[in-house]
Amino acid sequence: MKNEREPLLGHAADGGSNGSGLDAAEHQRLLARPDLRSSPENMIVDPSNDTDSLVAKEDPTYGSSSGEPYEPSMHRTLEHPTTNLDTMIHLLKGNIGTGILAMPDAFKHAGLYVGLFGTLFMGAVCTHCMHMLVNCSHELCRRLQVPSLSFADVCQRAFESGPIGLRRYSKLATNLINMFLVITQLGFCCVYFVFVAANLREVIAHYFFDLHTRIYLLLLLIPMVLLNLVKNLKYLTPISLIAALLTVTGLSCTFYYMLQDLPNTHTVKPYSSWAQLPLYFGTAIYAFEGIGMVLPLENNMKTPEDFGGWSGVLNTGMVIVACLYTAVGFFGYLKYGDSVKGSITLNLPGDEFIAQLVRIMMALAIFFSYSLQFFVPMSILNPHIRRRLHTEQSRLIGEYLARVSLVVFTFILAAMIPNLGAVISLVGAVSSSTLALIFPPLIEIVTFWPDKLGRHYWVLWKDIAIMVFGILGFIFGTYTSVAQILNPDLV
Repeated sequence: MKNEREPLLGHAADGGSNGSGLDAAEHQRLLARPDLRSSPENMIVDPSNDTDSLVAKEDPTYGSSSGEPYEPSMHRTLEHPTTNLDTMIHLLKGNIGTGILAMPDAFKHAGLYVGLFGTLFMGAVCTHCMHMLVNCSHELCRRLQVPSLSFADVCQRAFESGPIGLRRYSKLATNLINMFLVITQLGFCCVYFVFVAANLREVIAHYFFDLHTRIYLLLLLIPMVLLNLVKNLKYLTPISLIAALLTVTGLSCTFYYMLQDLPNTHTVKPYSSWAQLPLYFGTAIYAFEGIGMVLPLENNMKTPEDFGGWSGVLNTGMVIVACLYTAVGFFGYLKYGDSVKGSITLNLPGDEFIAQLVRIMMALAIFFSYSLQFFVPMSILNPHIRRRLHTEQSRLIGEYLARVSLVVFTFILAAMIPNLGAVISLVGAVSSSTLALIFPPLIEIVTFWPDKLGRHYWVLWKDIAIMVFGILGFIFGTYTSVAQILNPDLV
């Protein structure tokens, strides 16, 4: 039976030496990269493929009858390749979610000008790390003679073909990547739970009565469980489209309110205390954490050569994202000052119907988006579940039980920590910093060690600096976020 196509972060196309007796055409067909439709970030990958048989080939002309270097993009076969515009839309949608609504709260912890320049700097560093990952993927694909690799596979193959002392840790590195991907996505799901509940509470309290946020979380539990029992993403595509339209409309209305009657810049802090900066870091890196979608997007492009470069799709999209984040953070904090909340929608005037409508629209958009984010941890965990069960019926029951259990788990975490801003900062500090700032430079060092790290090893020192920045953000961001969760009045 053909395995169901599942989203983002499934295994990359199978590759390695062709020792099975298949002819070259059939072998290349099996190596074809998966198609792109829609997923948590509008990406679906076929998890039935496996890369365990890949063996590094140092000779770039290996297997080429013409003697020319192997070019991965020339060996990719797609039924429905994406255009540059498609890729741009996927990139923007994947980066713009609850994080952008939390940017004014991030600016509160950084100060107006520190937040302004810090967000632009963070965007530049994260974009550079995305380029690192793509370049390492291309290099490893050429060595391995395969068309494409996933994030986890890039990490594993880099370690397998890297310094001898690190090769034994290839599986560990892959498992760490998958673990942090699961933590990140479940963290997103917790944030989504709290976001929907908090916005519904604001609307219902205005028109009817006020209940605790945990009551709304409990009311959302059953609908959330039922929605996430849907296994096939194609049935969720219309819901995803509705969510995207609601997000755009809600964000436009939010800008309308933020830009009215702006006070002078001296009414807010230009910079904040050192103790609050880790909270800013966690929220900002949470917002910029879109590195998991980069390889699937590039792998599925009709013209992947247009993805990189100074004016390529990646840079263009991330410049737009960074400008949007900076604008929402800057004007949101300037408008509402230190009274800004974990989501800017909670600061909109409660006595206006349009503002209440914005809260409902954003709550619905995030509610519908929960199931798309939820597919990522399920796509990683489901193969482990299926291996431990032996009949198709038991596998089906096991998967449904796992889905219900994970939704209930995110509900419990959300109920324990209803502080939206602290949850966002914690998820960003723990998971997003690891995936976006620590692993990409580590993979680049291992991939190009020892003789391709630039003159005087400048690439090595640059990567170490980024890793140190990520590790410090991880440590202090996690500590400060947990402290704020335990004592909300601490900062």
